Amino acid sequence: MHEPLFQPLNLGAITAPNRIIMAPLTRGRAKTDGVPTPIMAEYYRQRASAGLIISEATGISREGLGWPSAPGIWTDAQTEAWKPVTESVHKAGGRIIMQLWHMGRIVHPSFLGGEPPVSASATQAPGQAHTPQGKQDFAVARPLRLDEMPRLVDDYGHAAENAKKAGFDGVQLHAANGYLIDQFLRDGTNLRDDDYGGSPQNRVRLMREIMERLIAIWGRERASIRLSPNGDSQGVDDSNPAATFGEAARVLQELGVAFVELRQPGPDGTFGATEVPKQDGVIRAIYKGPLVLNSDYTPEQAAADVASGRADAISFGRPFISNPDLVERIRTGAHINPNKGVPQTWYFPGEHGYIDYPTLAEEAAAA
Repeated sequence: MHEPLFQPLNLGAITAPNRIIMAPLTRGRAKTDGVPTPIMAEYYRQRASAGLIISEATGISREGLGWPSAPGIWTDAQTEAWKPVTESVHKAGGRIIMQLWHMGRIVHPSFLGGEPPVSASATQAPGQAHTPQGKQDFAVARPLRLDEMPRLVDDYGHAAENAKKAGFDGVQLHAANGYLIDQFLRDGTNLRDDDYGGSPQNRVRLMREIMERLIAIWGRERASIRLSPNGDSQGVDDSNPAATFGEAARVLQELGVAFVELRQPGPDGTFGATEVPKQDGVIRAIYKGPLVLNSDYTPEQAAADVASGRADAISFGRPFISNPDLVERIRTGAHINPNKGVPQTWYFPGEHGYIDYPTLAEEAAAA
């Protein structure tokens, strides 16, 4: 039944032995300075049977990271602490790429010494930010100036170089879920009238410049991207997503990136329900490389979409939290454990709800 998921797939230069990808999952187990902790190496090692692991979103700079105990990749200490993570995955026979993250207006000023966050325009995200002092209202962002764009691209480049030093197999640009690149892509938050605003061609300019830098460092076959073209995400939306993401797809096809991952949340999605038309068909018609779809898939739905050609692979998020051997469970048709006690343990520090979920073999031994 699940056979389509167990065919190998070339994702650029990376050969995935199966088409069950581990989606990026923020887990908040780093130190407060963004330095990864030893339990993170065990967490990723346990899940190394995935066709490919996409790391949790990782901050490219102090300016870009506003999640308590999320990891970074801009300092030497952070870079060194990632090395045991990649080594543990590789020793277990796995592959892992780093997702590069700038949160834009979602960064609360408490992470920035009281300074406002940056974004495409002076907008304010709805809701509240998670901060070390508890939940606080988001702040109005400061629009990035034209003369700051090269520095921003350099920040991504520096992070990408550090990811290579840390032993990753590639990088993914986080351009989804209402974070900085998404804030530039979509016209609900990009109100600019300069070279980075207005037309879809201008709104994808920053994405293009960053992808070009990542390709210069990693090569096109090890540089990928995540987009979320369907509906509102943390207050970020677009009046004509087919035009916007069609242009993004054209750029990504021209650049020849390793693969494109699309987040398409269903009614139980983390960032809100979407009942809008899916845009994967628009992107699929333009971008001819591997397409990975994500969110709220069952194994049966995943196999069907791969078999039909709608997607080349499926990335699973939450099922990987409580099922470190998710690949084996899908292969054998075994039960998939629910996420007990979540969301409490999604982001809490420590081993509980992180590295203490049993494999099938461990369940059998305990029984």
